[in-house]
Amino acid sequence: MTVRHAVAIGAILFGAGWTVATAQKPEPGGYILEYDADVAHPEPGTHNGGGETIGYSFFKKAPKLGLVFRKRALKPGSGIGYHEQKEDEIYYVLSGRGTMTIDGKSFEVRPGAAVLTRPGSSHGLKQTGPDDLVIMINYEQKVQ
Repeated sequence: MTVRHAVAIGAILFGAGWTVATAQKPEPGGYILEYDADVAHPEPGTHNGGGETIGYSFFKKAPKLGLVFRKRALKPGSGIGYHEQKEDEIYYVLSGRGTMTIDGKSFEVRPGAAVLTRPGSSHGLKQTGPDDLVIMINYEQKVQ
């Protein structure tokens, strides 16, 4: 097909009320910025873990976000109770020390440790030592 034919076909389609789709630049996605102080919330240890924690649920109000990004500071003596995992979940230790138990096996976690828990496993975490155990938790959630 020559350029002349393409122009003629385009003119006929346009005259018949058809429009030719042109590529449009998508709108920018934007961003959300949140700080610890804005999202911090005192909570008991999750999954009946006991003690006192501070939860930081980042981007909790972001629409259609299929990812949970959470920080948790476990005060001395607190924990995340032993529970069955429903989805892949990653724990990353920022500071402090703790004992994690997965499927009945316990081991120490300290800064720099990353633990992936898989669906069907069971796990819990206890803060140990004099300082808060501060962790990041990340997992997928169903988008609403």
